[in-house]
Amino acid sequence: MTFADGTTAVTGLLVGADGAWSRVRPLLCDAVPEYVGTSVIETYLFDGDARHPAGAKAVGGGSFFALAPGKGIQAHRESGGTLHTYAALSKPQEWFAGIDFTDRAASTAQIAREFDGWAPELTALITDSDTAPVLRTLNTLPIEHRWDRVPGVTLLGDAAHLMIPSGEGANLAMYDGVELGKAIAAHPDDVEAALTEYEQALFPRSAAEAAEAVRLHERMFGDNAPHSLINMFTGHEQCV
Repeated sequence: MTFADGTTAVTGLLVGADGAWSRVRPLLCDAVPEYVGTSVIETYLFDGDARHPAGAKAVGGGSFFALAPGKGIQAHRESGGTLHTYAALSKPQEWFAGIDFTDRAASTAQIAREFDGWAPELTALITDSDTAPVLRTLNTLPIEHRWDRVPGVTLLGDAAHLMIPSGEGANLAMYDGVELGKAIAAHPDDVEAALTEYEQALFPRSAAEAAEAVRLHERMFGDNAPHSLINMFTGHEQCV
């Protein structure tokens, strides 16, 4: 391994836990993440109850979803009354490339125009941002992504199974780490047996969660949004 500062290291076991754009993944396969057609713009409003009371009231005490086909405003509370918002838009990457996100006022105004007619306390979660908005493109690996066994190398977390955000990504990464550790402990003198055991369980587990993430994304931003998400919460998905 060669690091950015020029130093090198040699190891008998290399675990790629280096995220979506993993530098380790190419040792195992040629799969690269692909854009799913939706991006989110991340904003922060600090001290929401005092400085942004209408938005704070709309978000409430936990998480908030305002959804429509192809777009949505999601927000949740963080410590100190911070309102953390994600404005989602199903647009090509070229559309976002035309926005100067270093110009906070102009970029948030342009994003907010995509929500014309929405309640002002919701669009203010975008335009009143106390930080420069951050573009987060949503990218995934194929649902059934897997690789052939390569001696001494494996992956975990987003490096192994990048998927549409569903609330399970960090959970899966931690679970992967535990399962990999257990496999190595069970085969202390045979790393290849440990990696084989780990990956045999990893692949179907990852595929199942990735498929569910796709379904959740469709519920949130598909043609039947927001009713499809409401039906999921109320147990009436057969009505979708």
